[in-house]
Amino acid sequence: MTFVPQYLNKGDTIGIICSSGFMEQKKIQACIKTLQQWGFKVKAGLTVNSNSKNYFSGTDEERLLDLQTMLDDSSVKAIFFARGGYGLSRIIDDINFKQFKKHPKWLLGFSDITVIQTHLFSACKTASIHCSMAAAFNDNGTESIYIQSIKKALTGQKINYKIDIHSLNRAGVAEGQLVGGNLSLLAHLEGTKSAIKTKGKILFLEDIGEYLYNIDRMMIQLKRSGKLDHLSGLIVGQFSELKDTTRTFGQNVYELILDKVKEYNYPVCFNFPVGHLPENYPLKIGLEYKLKVSSTKVQFAEAHKSGNP
Repeated sequence: MTFVPQYLNKGDTIGIICSSGFMEQKKIQACIKTLQQWGFKVKAGLTVNSNSKNYFSGTDEERLLDLQTMLDDSSVKAIFFARGGYGLSRIIDDINFKQFKKHPKWLLGFSDITVIQTHLFSACKTASIHCSMAAAFNDNGTESIYIQSIKKALTGQKINYKIDIHSLNRAGVAEGQLVGGNLSLLAHLEGTKSAIKTKGKILFLEDIGEYLYNIDRMMIQLKRSGKLDHLSGLIVGQFSELKDTTRTFGQNVYELILDKVKEYNYPVCFNFPVGHLPENYPLKIGLEYKLKVSSTKVQFAEAHKSGNP
């Protein structure tokens, strides 16, 4: 069973860092202020105040040190990644999880953060929270149910979402641990020790800015590697800002994904509000859930048996 870190109480400290791409400090302030308003203390890492002049929030060594420091700091009860982008796969093999395994903590983020969240599940047997990052807190975003749900997830409220139906949904009931994240990163991690394990699991997928043919190619990669064969269920989230070739691919993104799982009989839910849009519900990776898909409703709820042995 996956280890579930302790949920947070008021007064607990959340570390905030940029372990991948650069983000201006002023764009992180609304997130920090909101976390403080929720009753948490905030400890900003060095990468939040980075003077980097390129894509990354610091050198590989600087970003690794910042992340390692937060992982090893027993006073930090959760680590919030301010943004994704790209960069974690450059340092993932150099992270030392020895102290983290003794004192696990919640890691929150998504997109490029899928790298470390999938590694936590596969190599450390520890849960994490897939959720919006600092940019989503700007422009009054803190008032949305999606941002407010992050506080609920962090403080231990069980997830129970009711989702609108979609015409391509495949009915059924699935139970199992939740795994997944950004499709590009999941495909990128195939063949590594961080690779996702999916047998008997509920898999969720999302992505942004890809060509349709590349989504098709990555889905084929997952299928050929056996990652779609023995799922309990499949949740297809938001695939935003997609691109097509001059000569059209011929299927939309949901059609091409459904085509890859047509011979399987597990339930499939499309248009789940998770991904690179404001409608991005937090999901606890590694916990047990029940997915119910029917012609009239979709319900996704954390199972009562979720927790530590």
